[in-house]
Amino acid sequence: MRQMTVMEYKELLDSGADHVLLDVREPDELATAAIHPCLEVPMRTIPQRMEELPKDKPIVVVCHTGTRSMQVCQFLDRYGYDNVVNLMGGINAWSRQIDPSVPLY
Repeated sequence: MRQMTVMEYKELLDSGADHVLLDVREPDELATAAIHPCLEVPMRTIPQRMEELPKDKPIVVVCHTGTRSMQVCQFLDRYGYDNVVNLMGGINAWSRQIDPSVPLY
């Protein structure tokens, strides 16, 4: 499974490269802090909502600290999603290293 740092993700964003940011946190977490635009699919609903996830473009998966997103990456990998990347440190690292206006929680 591939991983990327928040610095690498910032470079990807700035480059304008086509991708999907998949946020697998719960709705109350998303209401507190988020990176937009993102596709909001809570981890527990991934199996029922996989048809919403493209197989033809990179998917960067984010959660709070990188644990749930890693699990989702491993799950999607088993179902043929071969261009899935875990955002290490999650939204917490994004807030600390990239955008301090994103609240920590």
